[in-house]
Amino acid sequence: MHFAEMLRRLIEEADITQKRLAEEINISPSTLANYVQGSRNPDYDTLMAIAKYFNVTTDYLLGFQLLNADVYQEMTLLQIFRSLSLEQRDVYIEQGRAFIRTKRHDKNRP
Repeated sequence: MHFAEMLRRLIEEADITQKRLAEEINISPSTLANYVQGSRNPDYDTLMAIAKYFNVTTDYLLGFQLLNADVYQEMTLLQIFRSLSLEQRDVYIEQGRAFIRTKRHDKNRP
């Protein structure tokens, strides 16, 4: 996945506007729009600011991974978890636990 696609996805998942993100990382909305459209790429400092804002690595933003599928999925789950409110995190954890219980229950069926 290219940087522009990753950035769009993170903005959508965080449910924020491009304008708000631009303000938070101290760049102009038009500059951010260029990143989202893929017509420009950020400098290192801006890339790090974006990574810090979304609690992801710069490698993740750039789509660079030397990871196996399991580690990539774990990183994706962690990124989703970090984007949730405290209340949503509790629900997310409980849903995961319920899923595990259901899976165990299904295994024990003949």
